[in-house]
Parts: sequence; C-alpha cells; structure tokens
Amino acid sequence: MPPQEEYSTGSRSFWSWLATSKVYQSVSASLLGTKKRRLVLLAAVPIIWAIVANLGPLFKMLDISFYDAYPLSKGREATYTIAAWREFFVTPVYYIPFFRTLIFSGILTFATLVLVYPVAYFLARHVPKSRQMLFLLLVLIPFWVGEIIRTYAIMILLGNNGAINIALKFLGIIDRPIPFMYTSFSLGIGIVYLVSLYMLLPLYSALEKIPTNMNEAAADLGAGPWRRFWRITLPLSKDGIASGCVLVFLIATGFYATPVILGGPSSTMFAESIANTFNVAADRWPTGAAFSSIMLITTLTLAAVFLKIMGRRGKGYL
Repeated sequence: MPPQEEYSTGSRSFWSWLATSKVYQSVSASLLGTKKRRLVLLAAVPIIWAIVANLGPLFKMLDISFYDAYPLSKGREATYTIAAWREFFVTPVYYIPFFRTLIFSGILTFATLVLVYPVAYFLARHVPKSRQMLFLLLVLIPFWVGEIIRTYAIMILLGNNGAINIALKFLGIIDRPIPFMYTSFSLGIGIVYLVSLYMLLPLYSALEKIPTNMNEAAADLGAGPWRRFWRITLPLSKDGIASGCVLVFLIATGFYATPVILGGPSSTMFAESIANTFNVAADRWPTGAAFSSIMLITTLTLAAVFLKIMGRRGKGYL
C-alpha cells in the first residue's frame, strides 16, 4: 500500500474509533448536547478574551484611580480616596488639553470622513468587483508598517527640507520653507493619515452593499446624480459613516506618540498630560488612571450619543 494511502486509512481508522468511543460520545453530549450548550461553548472564548484582555485592564485602571498611591510599597495597604478625580475638576490647567483633544478629534473625524468618503465610494461603486480587492490591497499597503514609521514619514513630507517645501521652491511659489511642523496643521495631517483606514473599511463595506438597481430606478424617475446621492446613497451608507466616525474619534483621542512627534506647545493633547502624570513619580499613578478614566468615560458617552443621533436620523431618511 502506498504511504499516502496507508496514512489516509490510518487517519480514517483513528477518527472512526474516536467517533464511536463512549468517552468521546459522553463528552460531546455533555458539551454539545443542546443548542444552548453549543451557544455557550461557542461564546466562551470571545467572552473570556474580552474580559481578560479588554475589560480587565480597564477595571484595574479604574480601581487604581481611587488609590492614594500606586504601586503599593511592601506591607502597605490600599487606601481609597477620590483625590485623584477631584484634582482634574479643581485644576483648570487640565481643561485646555482635555477639551482641545475632544474638539480637535471631532474636527479631524469630520475631515477624515470628507476625505475618505469619495475614495470608498469610488472603490465600492465604480471599480469592477473583480478588481476591488486589488485596489483595497494597494490602499492598505502603507498600513503594513507601524504608527511611528508612518508618523516619521509625515515629518519627511512636511519638514523644512521635506517634499512639499522642495516642490514649492522648485515651482517658485516660495523663497523660504513654510514651517508646517510642530503645529496643529502637521498634527492634523498626521492623525488623518493614521486613522483613514478605520474610516475607509466601514464606508466601503456599507457602500458596497447598496443595490445598484435603486440608483438606476431613481435615474429612470428623473433624479439627477446629486439627488440620487443625497436621497439614496448617503442615507443607506449611514451605518458605515457611524461606525467609521466612532472608530476614528475614539482612536484619535487616544493618540500619544503622534502628538509628541508632530505637535507643538500649542497642540498638546490630553494623552500627553496623562503620560506626564505617570512619568513624574509612583504616587501620581492614581492621577493618571483617574484622568484616563475621565477621558474614556467622556469619549464613550459622546460616541453613544452620536450613534443614537445617527440611528434616529437614519429612520427619518427613508
């Protein structure tokens, strides 16, 4: 018997023996005997992952925010206090980076939507189905490298000796370099570039699902391109808009490395203020945890309100 056939026969014999084994049948019946048990087993892994990797650290951060000091020295017990939370509300110096982060992230989210929507629309509605994955792959290539490398790429582009200033000098538009770097402009360009993928994929997914016959029927009834877009395409892509905007907003509020590299004194983000509290001394860790919790609660609340508004408006469209 050829080796491959012998291996195949052996494999079938093993699986046949296993399937008829009483131990296997007993375990299988206890775990998968009912629909409810199968559902529990299927959901167990993602639920455990979400608790251990996602919710666990967040609850620990929230717990630390009420400590009087952290890490605790040997033999010292934790004393709970709201001093770290109170520090944010009684120290106005933290208000500027906090609200700047929220407003700046909101503006950049809208800018990313305006810039990326045409790209997603072109990919979903005008590129043939057989070539859409190829075009998506080309768009995703820059995102194969890390955040820091892409941030430094923006520095090379916007620096005094960067590509933009060199091109403007070559065209005779400027005589001296334009100081793009270390401003809100350079920070905005960097964040929009870094988060554009998180806007593109939800928009593409939503636009690709819109039936083409709806636009064709509207055109037959005399609706022009803009009317078809405002009355059909835009309302039906609202789920992608909502998902993309929430993702971009939440990610933008948490950026730390990019504001440090591209930003300046006038564009300090709240993540930098949080990092500074961790870098000062060990007893400031509860303050950093409290500030992180405040930002997290605020951004999640704003995201929930935005999703609620988008849901109500979506009903009114159709």
